[in-house]
Amino acid sequence: MKRNYKIAIIGLGSIGRRHLNNIVDVLNEKNISYTIDLIRSGKGQELDRETVQKINQVYYSHDDIPNDYDVMFITNPTHLHFETIQQYAGNTKHMFIEKPIFDRTDIAMDMLALKEEAVYYVACPLRYTDIIQYIKKNIDLQRVYCARVICSSYLPGWRPDQDYRNTYSAHKEQGGGVSIDLIHEWDYLCYLFGYPTQVFNIKGKYSDLEIDSHDLSLYLAEYPGMAVEVHLDYFGRQTMREIQLFTPKDTVVGDFIASEIRYLKSREVFSFKEGRNDFQRKEIAHFFEIIEGKALNDNDLITALNTLRIAKGGF
Repeated sequence: MKRNYKIAIIGLGSIGRRHLNNIVDVLNEKNISYTIDLIRSGKGQELDRETVQKINQVYYSHDDIPNDYDVMFITNPTHLHFETIQQYAGNTKHMFIEKPIFDRTDIAMDMLALKEEAVYYVACPLRYTDIIQYIKKNIDLQRVYCARVICSSYLPGWRPDQDYRNTYSAHKEQGGGVSIDLIHEWDYLCYLFGYPTQVFNIKGKYSDLEIDSHDLSLYLAEYPGMAVEVHLDYFGRQTMREIQLFTPKDTVVGDFIASEIRYLKSREVFSFKEGRNDFQRKEIAHFFEIIEGKALNDNDLITALNTLRIAKGGF
């Protein structure tokens, strides 16, 4: 097993900072040494003291960046992912790419100059929640008649320290819009049930939020022997994130906000008391197991691109 990782993070917004902290925690727990560099555009916020203590070197020019990294974490805005992967694929053995993989699906993968032996993994953290793992292991998914999924929340409340109108979520050209910003729902549905046979999608801007991206996306999808409804929005004032499974014997609700499974007929409840960072950290640990050859890459570029096609309603 490798005992020293040379790591770079490209982009240090809120998710980049979360990954930085989790990388440090996971590798310290494994007793693996590492160095972490930052690659920045120079437009971001000044680094706080706690972050500086975790960073080895900060780079602002591609010409100065080493080409011997073990891992690069691509956590800059979605619309920059293709260019970033293309630019830095030669600088690293492996890549962890924040979701969604790209902001469009008309991608020529052969233009990325990818390494055949490298791991290119795209983030899919809700798979690692206790909710989805419980459903995967304890529900007979072949006996689900219908699934109903909702993710409803208020965009201005996502990042309280930042004006929502200035975030990538608010701007279509930066990869914003609920269809791909909330791609988690389609990711875990594909993880549980595979790809649908057909998808119908209605999306648009319906609220008074000051954004130019879509704030509502509704889907009807068909599987062999099952149908799925998906509701995604940016304007729900009471946050909801649930998957509801209608089975022959009960209706099962996976509530991500309460972190519990509820059986509506039998009234059984399983509480997990899981916080957001718990499953984010599990994903980072899983990623290092992938590049160490202990686990399969279960969300590679092609898998993630197919999920994006579904989310954009073009599957």
